[in-house]
Amino acid sequence: MSEAGIAVIRLGERFDFQAYRTFREAYEQELAKAEIQVLIIDLQAVQYIDSAALGILLLLRDKAQAQHKRVELRSLHGIAKEVFEVANFQKLFKIS
Repeated sequence: MSEAGIAVIRLGERFDFQAYRTFREAYEQELAKAEIQVLIIDLQAVQYIDSAALGILLLLRDKAQAQHKRVELRSLHGIAKEVFEVANFQKLFKIS
């Protein structure tokens, strides 16, 4: 989904290393679009997240910044929200 320079990627219940390939393909497709300036990662459905997922998001952030684009995290809740808070991701990403 993209609208007015914004693309949204919705994640499934598990965000871990197994999800990396699918997630990478999705974000690379969106980053390749010149009109996309903001990539929103929707974590509403996420029930499980591991440290590999945190690393994956940092890689995405670096790639986006290299293209002068922004990554935002949306709809954090439960254990995923706790993991992001412990990792201080609010200092690295806009979280809503």
